[in-house]
This record gives sequence, C-alpha cells and structure tokens, in this order.
Amino acid sequence: MTDGPSPELTDLLITWLPQQRWYGGKGRVVEGVEVVRSHALVAHDEVQISLVLLRVTAEQGSTDVYQILLGQQQGELPDRLRHAGIGTADGRSYYDAVYDHAAADVLLQRLGSGGEHDGLVFTNALPLEQGVANRVLSAEQSNTSLVFGDASILKLFRRVQPGANPDIEVTQVLAEAGCPYVAQPLAWFDGEVEGQTTTLGLLQVFLKGASEGWAMATTSVRDLFAEADLHADEVGGDFAAESERLGAATAEVHLLMAELLPSAVVGAQESADTAAQLHARLDAALEIAPQLQPYAPALRAAYDLVAGRTEPVPVQRVHGDYHLGQVLRTQDGWVLLDFEGEPARPLAERTALMSPLRDVAGMLRSYDYAARHLLAERHGDTQLAYRATEWAERNRQAFCDGYARAAGADPRDEPVLLRAFELDKAVYEVVYEARNRPSWLPIPVGSIERLAGA
Repeated sequence: MTDGPSPELTDLLITWLPQQRWYGGKGRVVEGVEVVRSHALVAHDEVQISLVLLRVTAEQGSTDVYQILLGQQQGELPDRLRHAGIGTADGRSYYDAVYDHAAADVLLQRLGSGGEHDGLVFTNALPLEQGVANRVLSAEQSNTSLVFGDASILKLFRRVQPGANPDIEVTQVLAEAGCPYVAQPLAWFDGEVEGQTTTLGLLQVFLKGASEGWAMATTSVRDLFAEADLHADEVGGDFAAESERLGAATAEVHLLMAELLPSAVVGAQESADTAAQLHARLDAALEIAPQLQPYAPALRAAYDLVAGRTEPVPVQRVHGDYHLGQVLRTQDGWVLLDFEGEPARPLAERTALMSPLRDVAGMLRSYDYAARHLLAERHGDTQLAYRATEWAERNRQAFCDGYARAAGADPRDEPVLLRAFELDKAVYEVVYEARNRPSWLPIPVGSIERLAGA
C-alpha cells in the first residue's frame, strides 16, 4: 500500500474504523481516509503486514491520525484471525494485525535490536527477552496493549498527535529517579507525523499479578451492597485503607514531578485563564450533550468563582487523566499508569502546567463512578443509592487524607478549585457517556446536580 488505499480498501476502513473501541470520533461518520505513512514490518508473497498511519476525516471536517497494524493476505483469513478481519478488497483479505502473533513478534524483535527500520526508530533501555508468547489485552479503549510472556507490555498509541507522547516523557523521568510508583519503560519506537518525531509505542515492565484499582473498588462496592445491614466501614471489603495509600502515592508522585519537571507558582491571571478554559469546554460540551443545559448556570457560577481567585496557585506537569482504571495495586503498593493525559485533548494542552488538583478531582470523580455504576439502570433504588453515597464519601475522604499526609497540604483546603475541576471532569464524562454508554449518563449528570448545588 505504497500509494494509499484503493477505493475498495478505503470503503472498508471507513466502515471499520468507527466500530473500534479506540476510535475517538464516536457518533461522527468517517468521510475519508488517507495514508500519512506506511512502514513495512512483514513482506512475503502470501502475507504483508504494515504499520500504517491514517489521516481520518470525519463529518464536520474534524481530522485525526490513527495508527493501525494492517495485515493483508491472499485468500480467506485463518480461523485464528477471523475476529480481526476488516474485509476483502482487491482480491485480498485485510485484518487488524495487532492480533497476529507474527506481527507482535516482529515488533518485539525490532524493539530488542534497536535502530531504524523502514522509517521507524526503535530505542531500548534494557535487554528484552525474545520468543515469548504474546496476547492482546481486551480492557483498554483509547489504546491497544500487547503482553509478552510475563515480562513486558507494549502499548500502541492508536490516536497519535505529532510530537513526543507525555507518557514516555514523564514515566522515563520518574523511573530514572527511582520512583516506585511507575512501571519502568523498557523500549519505545517513534515515527514521523507532520515533520515531527512522534511516539507510536511504549514497552514497559508488566506487573504480573497486579490488581486494577477499578476492579478492587467495584468489588468493595458489591460487598457493601450485599450486606444490607452494615455500613461501609463494617464490611470485609472496605476499601478505605487502600484509598488512603493511593492518596499518599499520588501526592508523592506529584511532589517528584514538581521537582524533576517544570513547575511554577502563578497568580490571578492564571485563575482567570483557567476559568475561561472551563467555560470554553462547557460551551463545546453543550453542543454535544443537551442534558447539560439545565445545569449550565450553576456550572458557570462555579467557574466564575475560579476567575475571581487572587491567591497564588502552584502549577506543574500532572497525570491529566487520573482515575481508578489508571492505577494498579501490586504486592509492594500502588503503581500509576498512562501519563499521556486525555487523548482527545491537544498535545500542547496535555503537557501544559496545571494545578495537581486536577488529578485529585479526577480520582474523586472515579470513586463516585465506582460507587454508582451498578445503579445506572436502577434509578429508583434509594437504599442502594444511599449506600453508594456512603461508600463514595468514605473513600474520597480517605484518598484526601492520604494525599494531605504525604503532600503536607490538604486538597480540601482549596474548595473552589477542587469543585470546579470536579465539575469540569463530570462535564467531560457526560459527553463521553452520551457518545459511548448512554445508559451510564445518570452517573455524571447526578454528580453535576449534587456538586453544582453544593
């Protein structure tokens, strides 16, 4: 595919892309696909596999670049690849080769040997074990991860923006400083997008046996719901101690990021600029999610309080998309993952200095989600709603307690900022759920109603 996809293949991709979980333009029809770059990984007469960067144009003129491993072969796909099929065009069968073990093996070999190959640059920090089994994780949405044996995990950035991905930048700095709260980078590879070196994949230590924070939290909620006569602090699955440890780990990571990466203390103008940004995000969200309209006046009032602040605000690099799905509990403690920020945001915005309270607000929102997601389709169960509130408040407070202990500053001492950032996150979640999981909409909408009326 050196000259771009044929009309037949283009039609296949236009249909296939919106069906993928990692496609960011949910609800928007794909109108065009063109190849930005194509890098050959496997080239045989029977099978060809290329790492392809596609510029995808959706309705209303929005464009994004996506990375796919595009496989093609003569004849029908074997049974092991039929679930990954894209379709048949030009007499060949096309498929998503991320599910092809041969493609994964080639990527690991390139990462292990390092150097340049067909326009891709592979860099490794440590020797890599080769010839191990690989599998694709099914839980992710905005990216795709492949696990190699029990030693390493490769994250392919599906939606890419020109420039270095902040995930490798931040994680590498923290790991080199000996931070125990991140998974060590082992290797990565870059390509070129719009004339800039761009991160396409990151290989890290695989934390075998670790438990995802979201799964642990929701298990705790289920334990509480199963015990009709017990409070959140009385059930065997009480999560508050882990929430406090997570708060402390988060604070220690923030302190280290402020020390090793750019940071500053800003004044009233920064607060005014932040408020303007919050208003602009709300404006965009209202175009997509009319469910927000009744709460717009209260949201704007909360943002205006931020604009009126005159006190100095510490700003620094932050995680940017922090929630219970971004943390793992290992036998040694909590580990934070995915420092790339919200993939839908522009790269300049994701790497900008901002208050660490944005991360705190993201995690507080996540506790609310964990407590209430089982109620998304059970709106009338007031008893379970009460217990969900009790669980969420207990764990939110425990997280802030741990954060305050480690940071020496309590995030609850900045109620105006913290509330505004929580509301901003809830607005983002309303848009996401409206596009992806309409049945979950009551969770962020209910949070806005409670916070806006506080």
